[in-house]
Amino acid sequence: MKRVFIISLFIATAFFSISQTPQIERLQKQQQALQEEIKNTNKLYLDVKKQTTSMLDRINLINKQISSRRELITSRQKEIGALQQEESRLEAEIVLLNKELKQKQDNYAKAIQGMLKHNVNQNKLFFVLSGKSPGESLRRMQYLREYSKWQKSEAEEIKKKNAVITVRKEELAKAKVDKEKALSALQAEQQRLQSEEKTKQSEMIAVRGQQQQLQKTLQEKQHRANQLNAQIEKLIAEEVARQEREAEARRRAEAAERSKKAAEQAAKTKREPESSKKTEETASSSAEKETSRTTVAPRIEADRSKASEETFNLSKNFAANKGKLPLPVTGTASIVGNFGAKKHNEWNVTTNSNGIDIQAQKGASIRAVFDGEVSKVFSFPGSNTCVIVRHGEYYTFYANIYDLFVKQGDKVKTGQSLGRIFTDPDTNVSAMHFQLWQKTTKLNPAPWLSR
Repeated sequence: MKRVFIISLFIATAFFSISQTPQIERLQKQQQALQEEIKNTNKLYLDVKKQTTSMLDRINLINKQISSRRELITSRQKEIGALQQEESRLEAEIVLLNKELKQKQDNYAKAIQGMLKHNVNQNKLFFVLSGKSPGESLRRMQYLREYSKWQKSEAEEIKKKNAVITVRKEELAKAKVDKEKALSALQAEQQRLQSEEKTKQSEMIAVRGQQQQLQKTLQEKQHRANQLNAQIEKLIAEEVARQEREAEARRRAEAAERSKKAAEQAAKTKREPESSKKTEETASSSAEKETSRTTVAPRIEADRSKASEETFNLSKNFAANKGKLPLPVTGTASIVGNFGAKKHNEWNVTTNSNGIDIQAQKGASIRAVFDGEVSKVFSFPGSNTCVIVRHGEYYTFYANIYDLFVKQGDKVKTGQSLGRIFTDPDTNVSAMHFQLWQKTTKLNPAPWLSR
């Protein structure tokens, strides 16, 4: 029963050894990303001028920073829990290893004492030769050989156990240090959160009495966003319909070409005389040529089908890159406006977005997130120049470009600059709007972008 318990404990500790370390590493990577995001948001917050026209942007950024900080604190708490489990696992494993070591040491000592008691070590030759028969002497010799092997094996196992215990003790000491560091970091993050919440309070005090004006500003922004969304939906729907019409026209033209060639072949076969052998041979030769030519059509069709499949595969490749696409803007940037509906409790206004808003630094480049073709370029009030890029059946939309580098019909590569981001000279805010569509279905772009 005791042996079963020890085996169970060993299996449990081995399981936790496998599961905890990757979790801790994953949490630490998440924390690094969140810290970078908070750093970027803070930098952008400091860039925004402190005046009435930019208060919404400042409060939006501080809200984003507080949200990221809370997420970071949650991650820290999970890391501390994982480290505590790791600490408990290592302590249990060390206890188990010490028990196993003591048992091996006791067995080894007893075996040595037994050998000494019978003077076997000192008189190995006598022990072998004193056998009552040659067979017994041979068995004693084999026994001594096996015993010698066991003795060496046990001594080696004892060394290994000691080495493992030393390593586990070092790991335990490190886990304790890491836990203390994580606790200290958690306390620091909680203090920073309190500081950021105070900063938000001071920002809210600064706009006291201007709620109605800010509420009106938000409503005006939503109205412009609705107009822009209607324009984007219209343009993408037209582009999708055009692509479908062209694909259908190609299919019909190819079908007509195949029918025409089949009719010509049938007419030629009917006109061929059957009386002359020479004519038959000529007809046979002609038929072979025609057969050869007719086999070209399926080959052409196969090639066209392959080209179409490659275009389709490009679209599939786009989908396969979900979570890996680069941000559509270079340099320090932060997502400050999310996809979908959002309730602004401060102003009692609900807004809805078909994409995400990204704030960046002055002079940053707005770039294509994947290989594609510039489908549309147009201007819109409040959004400057806008670009739609087609990636097979997917479309990406980029708004607030002021220095355009591409034109309609251009092929673009992943990361290629479409233009520079517009910076409002009054507020010093550089922001862009980004949308993602699958044909006429709008998608949340955030999960598609690498963090």
